[in-house]
Amino acid sequence: MAEFSIIDRYFKTQRPLSTAGTELGIGDDSAVVTPPHGHQLVICTDTLVAGRHFPLSTSAHAIGWKSVAVNLSDLAAMGATPHSILLALSLPEVDETWLSDFSQGLFDCCAPHQVQLIGGDTTQSPHLTISVTALGWIPQGQAITRQGAKVDDYIVVSGQIGDAAFALHHLGHSLQQRLDYPTPRCELGLQLRNFASSMIDLSDGLIQDLGHILQGSQVGAILNLEDLPIDSSLSHLPLPQQWQYALAGGDDYELCFTISPQKYAELSLKEIDVPLKIIGQIQASPRLELQYQGEIQHLDLHGYQHFA
Repeated sequence: MAEFSIIDRYFKTQRPLSTAGTELGIGDDSAVVTPPHGHQLVICTDTLVAGRHFPLSTSAHAIGWKSVAVNLSDLAAMGATPHSILLALSLPEVDETWLSDFSQGLFDCCAPHQVQLIGGDTTQSPHLTISVTALGWIPQGQAITRQGAKVDDYIVVSGQIGDAAFALHHLGHSLQQRLDYPTPRCELGLQLRNFASSMIDLSDGLIQDLGHILQGSQVGAILNLEDLPIDSSLSHLPLPQQWQYALAGGDDYELCFTISPQKYAELSLKEIDVPLKIIGQIQASPRLELQYQGEIQHLDLHGYQHFA
């Protein structure tokens, strides 16, 4: 099957969405979009490689879903409204059943967020590789970055952490749903505009990703390990193993943000459908301290390494 036949059959079949601003989508050399007045364009990209970023046994539908979700999670971390994606797909061979399931998974993740596939590229390669670029909008000057954390801010995470890392080592467990089908916290990202002082999505593990906020904001932090939101499935494990999954496992795609105590009190009055948990506080001393029930824990933990 030729490249354009693949595109026509599997990637031009998305149900039309009311995506304002798309002047020209799939079918030309480039897409054309018009940003809303008074907004900035937010762009991110992620590449997933078979056997590196997902087990080879992962279903095509789940791969399609995750390829989109990890990018929407990056937009959510900036407080941006998702708009559209571009897809670059490298295939070892043309498997029509796989392509049908993959494209359906991709569109299923796009649909709840009114995201349109507007272009990309398809080619042959020895390795299955999926690169998605996501575009979104943010009102001028309202992007939430990694550089705004202030001393005494709370450190807050959404949902649960450690689920995906645990599932990766226990394939077939009910938590595998969290590994294969992460939920991008797009609505929460929008709600945190004008509340969060800094934010990041948890892709490489809490300890590593929070470190980016601390470095960018030139502050330190205290984390209270007893407050980590961990699934009950992990509660039977020794504490160091629980902490390994939650702090360094990665693939959570939850949001970690900092917020002043006053702003958090205001946020608590809003209707938010994702559980939020305060897990620590920003401090002036430029180091990350891990405490469990008031005692400092010396843990040699590192997040996901892209070159290892």
